[in-house]
Amino acid sequence: MHEAAPLSTAAELAFAGLLVAMVLGLAFEEKIHARKSMITGIAALLALLGGAFAEILPFGLVTLPGGHQVELPVYIPAIDWGVIAIILGSSLFIDVVSRSGIFSWTAIRLTKFSRGDPLVLLTLYGTLTVVFSALLNNVTAMIIVGSLTVVSLKKLDRGDQLLGFLLVEGLLTNLGGLLTLISSVPNIILGHMAGIPFVKFFLVAAPYTAVATAVTILMGARIFGIGRLKTDAEKSAAARLVDSFDENDGLGSKRFFFVSWALLAAFIVTIATTSWLPHISELGMGFVAMAFAIIAMLRFKHSVDRNYAGLDWDLLFFFIFLFVVINVMEHAGVLGRIGGGIGALIAAGDMVGGGALLWSASIASSVTDNVPLAAVMGKILVAQDIPGSSHLWWATIFGTNLGGNFTPIGSASTVVAVAIIHRQGLKLTFASFVRQAAPFAIAQLVLATAYVLVFLR
Repeated sequence: MHEAAPLSTAAELAFAGLLVAMVLGLAFEEKIHARKSMITGIAALLALLGGAFAEILPFGLVTLPGGHQVELPVYIPAIDWGVIAIILGSSLFIDVVSRSGIFSWTAIRLTKFSRGDPLVLLTLYGTLTVVFSALLNNVTAMIIVGSLTVVSLKKLDRGDQLLGFLLVEGLLTNLGGLLTLISSVPNIILGHMAGIPFVKFFLVAAPYTAVATAVTILMGARIFGIGRLKTDAEKSAAARLVDSFDENDGLGSKRFFFVSWALLAAFIVTIATTSWLPHISELGMGFVAMAFAIIAMLRFKHSVDRNYAGLDWDLLFFFIFLFVVINVMEHAGVLGRIGGGIGALIAAGDMVGGGALLWSASIASSVTDNVPLAAVMGKILVAQDIPGSSHLWWATIFGTNLGGNFTPIGSASTVVAVAIIHRQGLKLTFASFVRQAAPFAIAQLVLATAYVLVFLR
């Protein structure tokens, strides 16, 4: 393995320019008609070629745990395969159990429970959005709850409140994404780097998420005029409409329905206790996610190709290429330069540094993809030797998740929410989204800042 040659300032700027170009490409992927994996894939190719020509990459033998040495291409150890395994396994598992109908069944049961009252329905759907976002992923949660919202409000003759419901649900997906270690990709990346256990992550995030969810729903009800049913006639008419819903529509095998509930409960419990289980803790959460995916797919063992086909391969290769780019940027010294700026924020003191880190992360994630942002900031915090118990990790986690609520391109789930809104013929421009979402985003960030600086320091 050769020694890395020092880079000139011009070369460092060239690598930094490539990183900026990749981030801008991700921010405007719809405009340039390119998928995420293609954008990061091209960046990875250019980064590796640039790194090879600049002689900054560690070619040669790689020492594995235990002292065994193997020769691997430089881009293989650059990838965090633990994160890839968690995303792959969780996606497969959720895809299989969702085919039992447990998620749509739950949503319709809650609709019936509301008896058609708009404010109760908003509260239940909002809470369901947060729970689904925590257990599934933001995009899946928005698709399930958003689709049901459209059907429910149209049946209840409440189409005038559809925009308010969908916008609030879209904003709540990013709150739900804060709740568990596996509910959003920034959580997986940052939590993995900081070494935060599943249970601790939940216990820290849950109080904030509960309060912020309640505030968001109350603000949504007030801003969009979503109130209670007042007269007996209104209540009776709504109740009759709700009774026409059938939660058993779409259910297949009753046995598989109940098995899916049992598997989901076991999956959550095992993921939550992975760090405490003998031997399993050494294999990690990626192994647990893959194990449950394989067990769940036994139900469709003759047609597992359908599950493989349903995977978001674009997302998986996006992460693989992203890890390669970030690794090259680390060797090129770009992360060190960025780290100097973040180090200045940290040096400003616990209060100022934590607050500045949270807000800067949120603003950055509002205009670009929060995944590469989380990967870069996590690498920098590691390089700064910030311990996993530090509130600075939580400032970064909160900021990268919540910043997506400022703009319709800030997170994948808000993109889905806007797409559903447009499909219903409702007008919502980029500027109007920002204008209507900003009060919610600011309120959530103010609460997050107070929580991180007062309770987590």
